Amino acid sequence: MQGVTVVDHPLVQHKLTIMRDKDTSTASFRRLLREISLLLCYEVTRDLELTTRTIETPMVTMEAPTLEGKKLVFASVLRAGNGLLDGMLDLVPAARVAHIGLYRDQDTLEAVEYFFKAPSNLEDRLIIVVDPMLATANSAVAAVDKLKERGATNIRFLCLLAAPEGIERFTTAHPDVPVFTASVDEKLNEKGYILPGLGDAGDRMYGTK
Repeated sequence: MQGVTVVDHPLVQHKLTIMRDKDTSTASFRRLLREISLLLCYEVTRDLELTTRTIETPMVTMEAPTLEGKKLVFASVLRAGNGLLDGMLDLVPAARVAHIGLYRDQDTLEAVEYFFKAPSNLEDRLIIVVDPMLATANSAVAAVDKLKERGATNIRFLCLLAAPEGIERFTTAHPDVPVFTASVDEKLNEKGYILPGLGDAGDRMYGTK
């Protein structure tokens, strides 16, 4: 699908299989999500721009590569996005963090906003929006809408699983925002859940229903 990158690294796919298993414990699910987020973060940041700076190694002076520009932003769609956020911050601890509180109305499946907090100068930063599931895409579209309202222009969306319906909705609403995912699954069911999927990522992460 145009604008969609599927991260098919064997370790990603192996960990995802364990996470899909309904018998995987809450503790294991949470640990695996943190581990897989490191691998996904590696891919979504693969083409970050570099510059150089002068450093002294124990041996010589050299021009060494370093990230260019302002620190990037990880924008977590609450609450499940925090499962990806934690691992990504292990890899990029200097990143700024935005929190976007959205929940899905169970009747309409529309996203309802209840919280938004983001760093300043979003227009000068790369923002990576993180949410484990791209199902109906209502929450993802609303999150990116909000970030663009605050001036963001360079945005990427990272998820664990995506449904074809969600990808179509998201890329139609935001064709300028590339999607990175570990899997494009078969479809949505009548309740808007991804099939085969892995259930509700937030509930499995936190042991709630």
